[in-house]
Amino acid sequence: MARRRFFVEAVHRGHAQITGPDAHHLTRVLRVEAGQKFEISDNRDVYLAEVESARKDLVSFAIIEPLEASQSASNPHARLFVSLIKFEHFEWMLEKATELGVERVTPLETERSEKGLEQAARKRLPRWNRVAREASEQSRRARLPDIDSPIKLAEALRCAAEHRYALDEARARPILSATPVERQPGAEVFVLAGPEGGWTDRERASIEAANWTSVSLGDTILRAETAAVAALAILNAAWSVR
Repeated sequence: MARRRFFVEAVHRGHAQITGPDAHHLTRVLRVEAGQKFEISDNRDVYLAEVESARKDLVSFAIIEPLEASQSASNPHARLFVSLIKFEHFEWMLEKATELGVERVTPLETERSEKGLEQAARKRLPRWNRVAREASEQSRRARLPDIDSPIKLAEALRCAAEHRYALDEARARPILSATPVERQPGAEVFVLAGPEGGWTDRERASIEAANWTSVSLGDTILRAETAAVAALAILNAAWSVR
């Protein structure tokens, strides 16, 4: 059985610490005790470490040895641009996208985004980072995804990458048919996911003018959060085929 993995702020001279609420979770919920061995990451490297001491608000680790990071080198470097939706749905999407290896998630303000979500989203960033951290630990990632403050669609469309796919149920080719025949390991891939209700005609025109490739996930209409996660899973699978 694989060891649990935790993220720490830093590793310094062979030691690391987890403090505050995260330490409380380790000691009171997971029952971490001195002498137990876990994997830890400082968001750069992964180590095997032993718990030196475990108190309510402080868990200290001693590094035993560095470990090889296990994330697949074939997966694309994926960034999701996701329209702001109801926060419980957005957080579900964020959790699952993190498990699937997304490297960056950028919330979008679109024409059909609910009013007020942009300002409220900025206050949610600490919570969203906690969601991503917990999902990263559960899925044994070596590094945490970056979670951005919301931006407008026009700014997202200017972001450059090797492959840029805009999810759209209307007038779009299947996503697999749009991927290149020769898929380079670690390619940079951007995915643009629309809001509940889909893109407006004006937004579709902007996406087309910015030379993003519009793609479909099939004949059924998916919820916004489901579409983002499904696209990421499909692209991971496509890039894993040798």
